[in-house]
Amino acid sequence: MAISINTPLKDDVLEKLKIGDKVLISGIIYSARDAAHKRLVELLSNGKEPPFDLRGQIIYYVGPTPPKPGMVIGSAGPTTSYRMDPYTPALLARGLKGMVGKGFRGKEVIEAIKKYKAVYFAATGGAGAFISKTIKKVKIVAYEDLGTEAIRRMEVKDFPAIVVNDIYGNDLYDQAKKKYRKN
Repeated sequence: MAISINTPLKDDVLEKLKIGDKVLISGIIYSARDAAHKRLVELLSNGKEPPFDLRGQIIYYVGPTPPKPGMVIGSAGPTTSYRMDPYTPALLARGLKGMVGKGFRGKEVIEAIKKYKAVYFAATGGAGAFISKTIKKVKIVAYEDLGTEAIRRMEVKDFPAIVVNDIYGNDLYDQAKKKYRKN
């Protein structure tokens, strides 16, 4: 059974989440990929404010396809998360509480997730058309020149994900590898 959670994320909610938990996210999440992350961290490094308040927010690593007529967004499947690793600790330090993508995270990011009490969720790769149905409204909020990689504010309802890294430093992928090797 999935756990329903709402954004912005609060510490008391994150404290209850454990690796392997299935969640349904509702509220506002933001999209951003490599180029947008680089710009965000450059802003922060220069003492400037990001285009949205990072505190309690989730960033979804996605570059959606253009919407078909009558749709708010096209296919919106997750992209590979480790490409955002060089930028993630700085965003977590500013209050980011969740990330959604696919694949593993590096050791430095997992330590930052633990330090700043955040969570990394995985979305199912190849399920972009299904995931797009959980996205109800979309608005570009920054870096429109990046096209599909612009930062979007997305209102979601029951967006499906799985907890991969929890606030306690646990890693679902690492535990799965250990379990597999024992068998």
